[in-house]
Amino acid sequence: MTIDERLEKLAERHEALTQTVELMIAENRETAAANRERDRRMLEGDRRMGEVMEGIARLLHIAEIHEHRIERLENN
Repeated sequence: MTIDERLEKLAERHEALTQTVELMIAENRETAAANRERDRRMLEGDRRMGEVMEGIARLLHIAEIHEHRIERLENN
């Protein structure tokens, strides 16, 4: 194998590696964007779950108040 052939082979390998790295960079960008969107949706879900939990706690408090009121009325 001559030096020119070796250089040509090295140039081909270099080009293949360059393309591979470019593909990896593009995939990483897509993955990062998907992860950001997933994180955003999870935070929104957590916020909504917090609101639901607050609503349930309020309803429980109201139910306890009504229960005590009914007990007082039954005892009179």
